[in-house]
This record gives sequence, structure tokens and C-alpha cells, in this order.
Amino acid sequence: MSKVIVIGGGAAGMFAAIQAAEQGHSVVLLEKNEKLGKKIYITGKGRCNITNACDTEELFQNVMRNSKFLYSAFYTCSNYQVMDFFESNGLPIKTERGERVFPQSDHSSDVIATLQRVLKKQGVTVQLHSEVKKLKIEDGQIKGVLLKNGSFLEAERVIVATGGCSYITTGSTGDGYRFAREVGHTVTELYPALVPFETEESWIKELQGLSLKNVSVKIEKNGKVLYDAFGEMLFTHYGVSGPLLLSASSMVNDYADKMPLQMSIDLKPALEEEQLDKRILRDFEENQNRQFKNAVQKLFPAKMIPVIIRLSGISPEKKVNEITKEERQQFVKLIKAFPLTLSRFRDFNEAIITRGGVSVKEVNPSTMESKIVKGLYFAGEVLDLDALTGGFNLQIAWSTGYLAGNSIE
Repeated sequence: MSKVIVIGGGAAGMFAAIQAAEQGHSVVLLEKNEKLGKKIYITGKGRCNITNACDTEELFQNVMRNSKFLYSAFYTCSNYQVMDFFESNGLPIKTERGERVFPQSDHSSDVIATLQRVLKKQGVTVQLHSEVKKLKIEDGQIKGVLLKNGSFLEAERVIVATGGCSYITTGSTGDGYRFAREVGHTVTELYPALVPFETEESWIKELQGLSLKNVSVKIEKNGKVLYDAFGEMLFTHYGVSGPLLLSASSMVNDYADKMPLQMSIDLKPALEEEQLDKRILRDFEENQNRQFKNAVQKLFPAKMIPVIIRLSGISPEKKVNEITKEERQQFVKLIKAFPLTLSRFRDFNEAIITRGGVSVKEVNPSTMESKIVKGLYFAGEVLDLDALTGGFNLQIAWSTGYLAGNSIE
């Protein structure tokens, strides 16, 4: 039986602690906050998107980097096992659009309560307000951790599950990256991921709060298409967000230093240009004596009309029967490619996850143990792993946490 310390009371840390205790080890879970699962509490807009109910094979397709590293983790603890874990421990779950799995109650606090119940049942000692200062290593072997208050806790195994740099208010201040560097690990460059964009256009403020469903978004750099997808997006006071743009941020992360990027929104993706032209012509014929600004009410949400009229270059007061064919065709092109300029990513405070982390080349994918320090393990977002939205990042946390806890001898 080993003495095990788990640093970090998030998804990966709690799952690692539960699993290690289930193997019969003496486990202490250290959390610097006043409670466990602070980041879980705010995920999925407070509902907690636990995992995704897709085929296990499909999980890999939603991991942006180093998906092969997760082979053992995903098959040792699959998304189906995670669902079974929560249901068998008294948390009813449901599957929504996009195979996203949530607690039936729609309360992330119920997910945390379930984990706390199991931690207690397994005899895990939870120490809150316990911030780790550094790892103690002797002769390439972990010996324990030194706390910020000066006390030393001895351990034969330590699992670092401290999360990333995103949502700093939840305590994710990048401590794990520092611990890893101090003991000789490589930490790859860190970027905010699943994060909104800022745009150059000043009129964006007029669209603040407007959500668009069933639109296509294309992002390009010098004519090269970097991202093209269909779904839902949101305008903010500084730029654009919502599922489409959060996923886009992970796809175009490599261009963080090569901004600006050109973005276009197809506001009517179900219609070809010709069909859209006919639709507009029909609307114009019905409103032929009305002004342009009053003849496009059916085409767009009210908030968008002043902006799109301005960008069209057609006078808002112009009667629709006076609009030329060329003006109308330019208007069609605007609707099919509504232009925006992405100037930069928002910062870590608004990022759902961190891209980058402890290099997976220095971690054993079958056990999550460090290849540099014996008895040291890593799990969750502290590793150089990131995925798209839809429950995939939490699945990485559950799977790597489970594998780390399960691999301790």
C-alpha cells in the first residue's frame, strides 16, 4: 500500500484520488481553494457537460493535439464507463443534442456532490486551503510535497492534477507547469483555447447579445481557409463567441501571432446565391413602394438590420423599386459572406481550457507516470492535451485521472 498525494481537486484530481483509494492506497487530496470542483461548477454554463456519448473511437477525432497519447486512457476509462460511474453512484444523466451528456438536474453542483460522496466512501482525506509550494525529489524519486505554510507531507506517489491557466478565478494559476519545470519536465507553449475572439469593427457593439443559429462561419488568412463550419454563434461587445467560434479558436490557434484573420458569416447557408436573389426579389416586389430599411424585416433579426443596411451601401431611404440589379446582387453577396476581421483571442480569464502543457513525450501513456521522476504522475489539463467543446475535455480529465490512480502500485 502506497502513500499517495493528489494535488488539485478538479475532475482529474478527484477521479485519480477515488481510483487510487479503490486500489487500497492511503490517499490525501490537496486543494488550495475553499472547496472542491470550482471549475466543474461553472462548466457547461453551470450545467456541467460531463462527457460525450459518441462512439469511444470518435473521442480521438475531437482531440486537437496528441490524441494518440490518450489511447490507453480512453480505453481504460471510456466515456461509457464515466456515464456508468455517475449513474451507479446515484446521479441520473441525460444525453442532449450533439451527444452531450449532462446531469438530469442541470446542476453541476450535483456532479461535484456525487464525487465528494464517493471520495468519502473510499476514505480519501481531503485537505482544503492547502497550497503546494513545490515537489520534493531525491535521487530521481518523489518523496512528497512542501506546502506553502511550510509543512512537509511525505508520499511515495504524487499525482499532479492542477489544471491549466484558464479561468484563473477558479485557482487555475498554472502551478502544475511550474512544478513540472522545476523537476526537469518540458512545458510546451501555453495559449488560451476554446476562447472568444475580438474583432476590429467598431459596429460590433451594436450587435452585442445577438445569437445566430444555423449559420456558416469561414475563417481565412490570405485566401487560405483555416476553418469552415455550421452552427451557432454569438456577438459580444468586443467581438464574437458561441460554440462555432470557440471551436474555431482551437483550430486556428497556430495563427495567434499572425492576426488579423478574415472571417465571413453565411447568414443564409440553406440558399444558393441564385435562390437567395429570387427570395429578395420576391420580398422587394411585395414591398415595392417601401423604403429599403423597411423591406428587409423578414430576412434578419431586428438588431442586425441597421448594420447590414449600412454595409450594403444602399441608402436606407431608397425605395426598393429603385434598387438596381447590381445593388441587389451585391446585397446577396453580403448576406452570403458577412465580413468581420478577427484581431486577437481573448485572454486566459475567458478561455475554457489551456492549449499546451507538460510534454506528453515525457509521460508514459500507459500509466501517466513521469519518465523523468519515479512516482510522479500527471493527469488532466496540466498535460499538453486539448479538445473541442461537447464534453471532450472533461473526458480527458476523467480518463487520465482514472489511469493515473489505477496505475499506482
